[in-house]
Amino acid sequence: SIKMDLLHSNGVLIIQHLQRDYRAYQDFLNFMSHVGDPRNIFSIYFPLWFQLNQVVGTKMIWVAVIGDWFNLIFKWILFGHRPYWWVQETMIYPNQSSPCLEQFPITCETGPGSPSGHAMGSSCVWYVMVTAALSYTVRWKDKSAVTLHRLTWSFLWSIFWIIQISVCISRVFIATHFPHQVVLGVFAGILVAEAFEHTSAIQTASLRMYIKTNLFLFIFALGFYLSLKLLDIDLLWSVPKAKKWCANPDWINIDTTPFAGLVRNLGALFGLGLGINSEMFITSCKGKNSCKISFRILCIAASLATLQLYNFVKIPTHTEYLFYILSFCKSAAMPLTVVALVPYCVHSLMSTSEKKLN
Repeated sequence: SIKMDLLHSNGVLIIQHLQRDYRAYQDFLNFMSHVGDPRNIFSIYFPLWFQLNQVVGTKMIWVAVIGDWFNLIFKWILFGHRPYWWVQETMIYPNQSSPCLEQFPITCETGPGSPSGHAMGSSCVWYVMVTAALSYTVRWKDKSAVTLHRLTWSFLWSIFWIIQISVCISRVFIATHFPHQVVLGVFAGILVAEAFEHTSAIQTASLRMYIKTNLFLFIFALGFYLSLKLLDIDLLWSVPKAKKWCANPDWINIDTTPFAGLVRNLGALFGLGLGINSEMFITSCKGKNSCKISFRILCIAASLATLQLYNFVKIPTHTEYLFYILSFCKSAAMPLTVVALVPYCVHSLMSTSEKKLN
């Protein structure tokens, strides 16, 4: 406990240094925090990659969902504090002279702090993207191509680490994580992504397998929560702390609670399974138009545009259980749209145009 307090107090000094000396970069750091938001995986990265390479897109969803599930379990096990409430409750500072940490609209997340979900989600999905891009160049055999592959390797991994470091700094800057929490998140995300580099079964998984996986993840998490609750251990202990010490009550969002993330991810995985195993997917993405560049470009543009419309769908938060149900449905609709609905519509339009020309 003493060692952890020292680790936290050193982290607070780093946060104070960042907030004092990097004020000019506030907008950039806030932007990088949004870049690391796991929700971007479903609304931006996945639509782009799935239409370019269905294997990579499918792997991306699995890595994101399983990674975030492990993140939830780790958070419940580690009981990690967040800086913005820890400085208010710790007894390490004499005479109640706790440091003043500035808060921002994205500071007041309600779940435990360790490991960082943003850092973990960002590292796992960017690891998938970088390894996927490099898989195209590793096959080059002639000498000049090998040199180009090495340059590409250095460039892409440099970009990877620049993004991860920026996301980590941004999460520390806004006082929502201690430095050790973001570092742990980055390496945990890499481990999850690397594990899926050697898991090919997900590419041929049936809808039944998707449903079984969803049920296992949900039952395990719920069982873990209820078991500890029977032992009088409240795994939602962080929510009251967030509500108590957040500078602005309007910054508290139910979407950041532990179960909200779980429901969102389970919905995304179910939607992917439903889409990949649908007749619309087989007709469009496995049909004659699937190899055409124009088909893929249209699918990417239409998918990104359609998913942005989902941002305007506001789920009511007055009833918690209703929020979880609607959140699951909304999250399931996003990959279903990318995988089946949009490609099928584009395929139908292209087929109709071809018939008219003939």
